[in-house]
Amino acid sequence: MCYFGASASLAPFLVIYYEHHGLSGHQIGLLIAIPPLIQLFAAPLWGAAADATRMHKGALVTASLGTILAVLLLSLQTAFGSLIPIVVLLAFFLAPILPLVDNAVVSLLGERRDEYGRQRLWGAVGWGLAAPLAGLLIERSGLGWAFYGCMILMFAALLAIWRLPVSPVVAGVRAKQGLRTLIANPSWALFLGLAIVGGGGLSILSNYLFLYLEDMGTNETVMGLTLTVATLSELPIFFFSNRLLRRWGARGLLLISLSIFGFRLIAYAFIHTPWLVLAVQLLHGMTFSSLWVAGVSLAAKLAPPELGATSQGLLSGAMYGLGGAAGGLLGGLLYEGVGAWGMFLWAGVGVLAGLVGYTFIEHWMRGNVSASDPE
Repeated sequence: MCYFGASASLAPFLVIYYEHHGLSGHQIGLLIAIPPLIQLFAAPLWGAAADATRMHKGALVTASLGTILAVLLLSLQTAFGSLIPIVVLLAFFLAPILPLVDNAVVSLLGERRDEYGRQRLWGAVGWGLAAPLAGLLIERSGLGWAFYGCMILMFAALLAIWRLPVSPVVAGVRAKQGLRTLIANPSWALFLGLAIVGGGGLSILSNYLFLYLEDMGTNETVMGLTLTVATLSELPIFFFSNRLLRRWGARGLLLISLSIFGFRLIAYAFIHTPWLVLAVQLLHGMTFSSLWVAGVSLAAKLAPPELGATSQGLLSGAMYGLGGAAGGLLGGLLYEGVGAWGMFLWAGVGVLAGLVGYTFIEHWMRGNVSASDPE
């Protein structure tokens, strides 16, 4: 809860901080693309070190302290050249926190692992509570409070980590072998491609929405409310995710989620009033929570049981790593070239085009398999 609250205090406001210091759209896009790329490689390194030394709690404490220090250093930088190494440092320390905590929670739940979604609800609550408070503080006292709020809540998270019984869960020991096995499966590669498309759209939305709102003259309090509304829409989706999966299946829920997401992105391009943005934010649950739940379920279905951890790691890397980096870079170029409205329009078209491409290729693959089957 504190970790997500810290993220809500800083992450959405970083692009505004960058823009206020004169960075171009291209430079902002590069800074946004750095963290997911660092996370793609740093998280496995942290995990391997923690498994080798069996010091999972020590890794969490070190990463949390490093995050606090990196946020402090980031608040003191204003030039693009000096921001780059600090953004790299921050991404490096942030990378292992959520995976290690998730592993600890799943381990503690034991046979009740299907209740993980209800535990994840508290992360959404922390995000939803912190976002409007951060917006209000920033509006009244300046952007510095994005950094102060993040550091305060990360310190609270650090205190919670001290009391968390983190067990030395071994993860990713078959990652190299699993990577070869899964990538050889055409259905898996196609699924990862769709995850990258969805992750790119999510990256553009999460990183550039506040710039669009600022262009409309929206104050920081309303910006924070957009996150609260989005978070509230997540709660019922996480809570009833099992029912949604039974109703439509993992593949069906994934396609429905991305379809709605594509039209949601396009809708932003035609909105010129902040209050209408709040209304569209209500779709966040069906376009993020359901996307992630469906993705996790489909990854488990496509992978053999002994490669479950590898498959989930690859999904996360594809969506938040490669997809996040691509969305950050492409969003920056589009924002600078065609403006915020054009950026959202083309992002929505891109998601829908990716969905159509996925459906067409999947249909073609199934036809080839059927034609090759002996009668």
